[in-house]
Amino acid sequence: MPANLASALVFIVNAVTSLYLLVLLLRFWLPWLRADFRNPLAQGILKLTSPVIVPLRRIIPSFGRLDTATVVFAVVVQYLSILLVLLIVGISASFAAIATTAIVKLALLSVNLFMFAIFIRIVLSWIAPGQSNPATAIIATLTEPVLRPFRRLIPPIGGFDISPILVIILLGALTRLLMGFNRLGL
Repeated sequence: MPANLASALVFIVNAVTSLYLLVLLLRFWLPWLRADFRNPLAQGILKLTSPVIVPLRRIIPSFGRLDTATVVFAVVVQYLSILLVLLIVGISASFAAIATTAIVKLALLSVNLFMFAIFIRIVLSWIAPGQSNPATAIIATLTEPVLRPFRRLIPPIGGFDISPILVIILLGALTRLLMGFNRLGL
């Protein structure tokens, strides 16, 4: 297979699976962060993921607020995505290496989800301060539990909340730390 075709196919596989995995991760994180599921975006996330997750819950029970069915399905989707990429590129790897990489990539995707949500919240605070809509409510639900402890440590300076800067720096450091566990370098 020509390198440019393989590269294009790898891009498509990664893009499509990453988008679906983001929706699955939102389904996982929103209950943990006590999201309002009357929100239309939260309802959409449930509708997109319920056809697979609800039947899986009959087989894989939840542990408290830990939605194990969603976690297991996300790991399986990420594993299959990595396996498909390896097949396209023509590389083989062990089950353990692919599984470890799948878990690390899901953790990285979660960290990136929080980092981008913080960036979006910052931009929205400049463009449309005080606006309320379903998207800003979901973003606030995602970011507030992460930002709150840092706001207690760092008070606003001249009316500016600089705690998101520290959180983004720490999330960036966590990203680099997690990348060290990626056994396949994908």
